[in-house]
Amino acid sequence: MRYPAAETAKKHERILDEAARLFREKGFSGVSVGEIMKATGLTHGPFYNHFESKEELMAESVLHGFKATMEGLDSLPDTAKGWSDYVKSYLSVEHRDASGRGCTMAGLASEVRHEPQVRGVFTDRLKAVVEKMATRCLRGSKKAARGDAIRTLSSMVGAMILARAVEDEAFSEEILSEVRKGLV
Repeated sequence: MRYPAAETAKKHERILDEAARLFREKGFSGVSVGEIMKATGLTHGPFYNHFESKEELMAESVLHGFKATMEGLDSLPDTAKGWSDYVKSYLSVEHRDASGRGCTMAGLASEVRHEPQVRGVFTDRLKAVVEKMATRCLRGSKKAARGDAIRTLSSMVGAMILARAVEDEAFSEEILSEVRKGLV
């Protein structure tokens, strides 16, 4: 039975939403296609109507996550306060505690290195985020802004990864706070 294109597109988007969330929470190897489909309310069977393989879904979910990052950067007010608010929101306890809804880079960077079919997508999108930050958020010469963007993004993502990794709540909050202070 064929479904209308709009319904198929909604299902595809729902699969991507849930896959991106679950991959960020549990890692690529920590979640099965069956779990993803169950989270969408669909059976396992229709998966292959949408994706050729789990690896294709992984790559598309990374693209999906980076799309949200780019939209967030695009929506920032073009002011120092807009950038400051973005950094504070990113380096917050709320973001730390919501890994499934959080940053794709912080959630999956360590996973991507083990997945050759995802590395190219991740690399391309990471370059796009750096470029967006350099041209939209950080000022200075093109070369200086790009370097600032790489350092800033690396600090933010690294801080989030470390804050999530430690078992000491106070230390976790200190990591986020210190990096926030250094960036805003």
